[in-house]
Amino acid sequence: MQAFRNPWLSRAAAAALLVVLAACAAPTVINTQWVDPTFTAKPIRAILVVGIARDATNRRIYEDAMVAQLGARGVKAAPSYRFGSEVGPMSQEAMQLAVKEAGATGVLLTRVVNVAQSVQVTPGAFSGPAPGFGFGGFYGFYGGMWASSFQTPPTITVQDNVGADTRLFEVKNFTVVWSASTTTTTAAGSGGSSALLQQFATLLADALAKDGMV
Repeated sequence: MQAFRNPWLSRAAAAALLVVLAACAAPTVINTQWVDPTFTAKPIRAILVVGIARDATNRRIYEDAMVAQLGARGVKAAPSYRFGSEVGPMSQEAMQLAVKEAGATGVLLTRVVNVAQSVQVTPGAFSGPAPGFGFGGFYGFYGGMWASSFQTPPTITVQDNVGADTRLFEVKNFTVVWSASTTTTTAAGSGGSSALLQQFATLLADALAKDGMV
């Protein structure tokens, strides 16, 4: 006996699966990355991590997360907030002193370059029979009402797409030897998130390791 398949139910299940997959997608992705082909003094084993952010808490969370990720890969890393003001930029003298005190041979600098907002609309779907399925007149309307009762309404999601620029400098001449541009997608107005920053740090550390920089 052939099993009955409801095409509208299948479509609803497919729509629901797309929503689940979107929710499970990594919030941060690397758009482009670059390695200086002439740089041979790698891997860099001591790095000062610098996050440029007006929110001191987010800065501390990111720097600590990156320090932990680099440390797990055998790098001696230190957060910059331990060596200077947590609000505003460090002077050139203060930065040089921080590099010296941290014993760093590299500085990893991350800053937000833009924030763009996007709106995503997920269309609704029917999980019951189509309107008027199998009937005309009153019963067609009756069947349509039942179909509507199983309808999944459309959803509207507003997201912030945060673009960031990360660069690794060697401290001998303070030249860039590695860089990456990233986009982090999160719910609009949600602000900083520890989980987002942890995933961001893990992604960057993996990319640095893959390129042989750490």
